Amino acid sequence: MVILRTSEYPSSNIRKKTFKVSGPINGSCFPHVSKGGAARPLGEEGSEKMLNTRTSSAWSTWRSGFSVNMKAVLILGLLLLSVAVQGKIFERCELARTLKRLGLDGFKGISLANWVCLAKWESSYNTRATNYNPGSRSTDYGIFQINSRYWCNDGKTPRAVNGCRIRCSVLLKDDITEAVRCAKRVVQDPQGIKAWVAWRNRCQNRDLRSYVQGCGV
Repeated sequence: MVILRTSEYPSSNIRKKTFKVSGPINGSCFPHVSKGGAARPLGEEGSEKMLNTRTSSAWSTWRSGFSVNMKAVLILGLLLLSVAVQGKIFERCELARTLKRLGLDGFKGISLANWVCLAKWESSYNTRATNYNPGSRSTDYGIFQINSRYWCNDGKTPRAVNGCRIRCSVLLKDDITEAVRCAKRVVQDPQGIKAWVAWRNRCQNRDLRSYVQGCGV
């Protein structure tokens, strides 16, 4: 026999009383005493435990499902953001056919292979490529890396000329129609295609047939 005194449980509502408990003490053989000092029947406690278990289970299930859904949304968002930032990256032959359709093949005497080579080394065929030039505080935009100091307006380049009369953001579109139109304008200047440093360093006086090989153009 073990003697338990309720004075061991702080309470302002219960005077000292003695409960006699026979047998070993465990959670199933003596009543639960609340902080207020009121004893509750075992049946009531069991019902509460069952209710709490069901509620906890439902909450855990909802929380687990919510967590999975949020992860899926975040992953999808990151994928979409990646695509948005990266833009369209052309395949070599895809670009060759597109440039031919837009009239660059032979424009001002410049072969299609020269244009594909230029795009390869300027932007790696990426329509969203940009490059900041600290010296002039200008930026190169798009698949042809057209410069904001002379050819487009980005609203932040000092003394911008905007020779193509377009916003620089237009040069970052997946549809490269405007980028091609501006490139045509660039090569009408005396420098021609030599205006692009990458063309001078990577394409000039080289065999460029591999840039259009197998493209059916």
